[in-house]
Amino acid sequence: MSMWGGRFEGGLDETFEAFNKSLGFDQRLLADDLVGSLAWARALGEAGVLTSAEVTELEAAIEGLGVELASDPAPIAASEAEDVHSFVEGALEERVGALARKLHTGRSRNDQVATDLKLYLTRFGREFDGALRDLIEALVELAGETFDLALPGYTHLQRAQPITAGHHALAYVEMLARDAERIEDALERMDTSPLGCGALAGTAFPIDREALADDLGFTAGPTRNSLDAVSDRDHALELAFACSVIMVHLSRLAEDWIFLASSEAGMLQFGDAVSTGSSLMPQKKNPDAMELLRGKTGRVIGALQSLLVTCKGLPMAYDKDLQEDKEALFDALDTTHACLRVAAVCVRNVRYDREACRAACSRGFLDATDVADLLVAAGVAFRDAHQRVGHAVREAIETGVELRELAPERRQALFPEIEEDLVHALSIERVLGRRAAIGGTSPERVAEEVAAWKERLESW
Repeated sequence: MSMWGGRFEGGLDETFEAFNKSLGFDQRLLADDLVGSLAWARALGEAGVLTSAEVTELEAAIEGLGVELASDPAPIAASEAEDVHSFVEGALEERVGALARKLHTGRSRNDQVATDLKLYLTRFGREFDGALRDLIEALVELAGETFDLALPGYTHLQRAQPITAGHHALAYVEMLARDAERIEDALERMDTSPLGCGALAGTAFPIDREALADDLGFTAGPTRNSLDAVSDRDHALELAFACSVIMVHLSRLAEDWIFLASSEAGMLQFGDAVSTGSSLMPQKKNPDAMELLRGKTGRVIGALQSLLVTCKGLPMAYDKDLQEDKEALFDALDTTHACLRVAAVCVRNVRYDREACRAACSRGFLDATDVADLLVAAGVAFRDAHQRVGHAVREAIETGVELRELAPERRQALFPEIEEDLVHALSIERVLGRRAAIGGTSPERVAEEVAAWKERLESW
């Protein structure tokens, strides 16, 4: 069924007709199109365009169609309709005849699809929230198990200072919490109803758009400008951006853990549930789940780029270019959601090698900053302390030992201000314990953060 064509004499070229159709991907808006049509039928009734009997008949037909398609969606796949909107109208006409043609009174596909998309994204946002919470919970659990596990911290991919594995896990918790806030913020900003804006100039019928928005569940009321309402895709851009940031965070976690699981680092192992082997080399255990998370990041960022370019330079109001928003957006949402789920599985199937982690922290002068801090505590200016420790590191490198392994007389000569035994002062427990300020990596502080996050998750 075509929703237009009165001024046309010939049919569409078959090639263009196939090119023009969007039912293949916009059919996922079906439930939202039915919800919008129900609300519109009621609004038309309130405006006196439809009788109460017609509204009742349409309501029954729309609800019945939803039930039927939920149990058997095959008619959608078999349909020759141009898009989900024309499919619904055609399916309703089969049930209520000419009455279905009245449903589109005062409504355009422009405000219809804008409304459907917002309704759909609101529903999908709830699923996103659940996936983010689950991953955060898994990371908090890991942090609780490893709050005191020493792990080399890196800058420039060079060993820098020791941290705890729990502190590392909580870093990603903080990132993902911001991601959840970005999703929530985007959903809140798009919480206005475009329905009733028509094609671009608004509807000519006395529709109570405030009541209509309330009926649809939009808590911020109707949109205030019809031109903007039908062409606005900021919500699509914002959610695609939020997905891109989520994927960047997941990719960074993947990169960290892929490195730590390498034979060269040997500090972390992935369980069999999230690893694969080699078709040729029997000994291999590959971190494919994490590599896929890292790889799919480009796909989501590409979707954001596609959406930005699609929207760039579009004149007011609606243009067919906007049909291209859905495939990119849907793919970004689907991919990110799937990656969040897989990431949570990976977190629950990872194990640190405690001995290897501790051994890694004992080499590479990760305690050099602590020696400088001890000198500062003894009254030495930090810049002077920094330079003196740097000279000591060079001597230790030439000798082939760590700072704490220098001969006692050399330690005394290099750092006479430090009265405490350097071997004891530079133990991993003491080094970690000094970082007890808010945001620090001391086991005590990390344990407090784990407890705070567990409490926060209870009310999420």
